Amino acid sequence: MDAWLIWLILAVGLGVVEVFTLTFVLGLLAVAALVAALLGAIGLPVAAQIIGFTATAAAGIYLVRPIMRRQLRGGPVVRSGAQALVGRSAVVLQEVGADRGRIKLSGEEWSARCIDEDLVIPVGTRVDVMEIDGATAVVYPREALP
Repeated sequence: MDAWLIWLILAVGLGVVEVFTLTFVLGLLAVAALVAALLGAIGLPVAAQIIGFTATAAAGIYLVRPIMRRQLRGGPVVRSGAQALVGRSAVVLQEVGADRGRIKLSGEEWSARCIDEDLVIPVGTRVDVMEIDGATAVVYPREALP
């Protein structure tokens, strides 16, 4: 049996096992075995095939695998819906107190309440949205009130 055929069988076996384990290591080793099979198919000696396998495996594991893992972990958490409004700035349309008020937030009118129950925020004041509680924005003034 030719050495390149053994490399090819090894590559297929590693590829199949990779599908079930998803470790990325076995898949990279399968690619390295394919490189060794290619080297054997063009007539290079077994020593060159082993060197090709080792170099490709090392490059895959030390260079490619960290990039793949980083991509699969995902990027930053993206907030959507009402939670995306937390941290945004708004303008008070109707005096905001501990239990009622209205603000203009991202072009829409929202019910609002102040996070500080003892504070009343007058009309026209810029506020920051601290959290969203159902359909109510919980806010706090950007600057100290007089």
